[in-house]
Amino acid sequence: VVSQEGLNTTLGPHMPVHTHLIFAGPFTAPRHMNISNTPSNSSTITGFILLGFPCSRHGQILLFLLFAGVYLLTLMGNGSIICAVRWDQRLHTPMYILLANFSFLEISYVTSTVPNMLANLLSDNKVISFSGCFLQFYFFFSLGSTECFFLAIMAFDRYLAICRPLQYPTLMTARLCTNLVVSCWVLGFLWFLIPIIIVSQMSFCGSRIIDHFLCDPSPLLALTCKKAPVIELLFSTLNPVPMIILFTLIMGSYALVLRAVFKLPSAAGRRKAFSTCGSHLAVVSLFYGSVLVMYGSPTSEHGAGMQKIVTLFYSVITPLLNPMIYSLRNKDMKKAMQKFLKL
Repeated sequence: VVSQEGLNTTLGPHMPVHTHLIFAGPFTAPRHMNISNTPSNSSTITGFILLGFPCSRHGQILLFLLFAGVYLLTLMGNGSIICAVRWDQRLHTPMYILLANFSFLEISYVTSTVPNMLANLLSDNKVISFSGCFLQFYFFFSLGSTECFFLAIMAFDRYLAICRPLQYPTLMTARLCTNLVVSCWVLGFLWFLIPIIIVSQMSFCGSRIIDHFLCDPSPLLALTCKKAPVIELLFSTLNPVPMIILFTLIMGSYALVLRAVFKLPSAAGRRKAFSTCGSHLAVVSLFYGSVLVMYGSPTSEHGAGMQKIVTLFYSVITPLLNPMIYSLRNKDMKKAMQKFLKL
């Protein structure tokens, strides 16, 4: 291992030396890793190395099969909801239109990470390009933000349907539903745009190894040449504060919904309302619970292993479970999916 001070002593204090990645021991560059040697014998790597899940080759193959199966089940489950809503006229209501859009969001969300993770498991070099890393960074966090907004408007829809049943058809019109869906996508993709552009323009020094299976802000900021406390504060604020606000609004909406449900005279009506709201609350709890654990507390408190487990839960496991929750707890959706699958 050659230190910066040793190079200054050997080459002189006035000779510029650029060190980007320090290797200990012999290193053979994989074919896909572009390394250019400079006159100062330093090496510049044109990307990041995602460690993913370090284990034996046999373990990597088992993980590949596991995550590939989860990914296919997620696509099938959420795709079935989209098709059921599309082809069943009874489900052409705001609640199910929002659910179909949410399922499409879940497919996009899991696709932003899992295909690259699968390729990483079978790869020997684990390299992701700079552009690929920041594109994944942007889409992963933009889709996650969009999911937060979608869960909020789905709670708002249930509040109007149960607490304002007479005004619901005039309030939740097709136009309002469309505007809410578009607003979720636009706000979600604008939320992290400027911070991610700023981080992508920063210089990265030293080891470019990211001990994660995706490009996350914490390990990326740790690799920058200069500390950026303002950017770190911006990310630490952009992550938890909006989520906490939206989570509070969601819980407030469901508190009002539950109060209204207890006042319903019909036992069948109460069961149906509880079934619908229960599925929504289960999805909210799964997503927000894991996300708030990850980003609602200082990242220094989480080891790399814990970060991977929590990130896996809300980015891979939750999209897998959502179709099961909605189809099992909702009779109309269950019938529509059974009808669609028989076609």
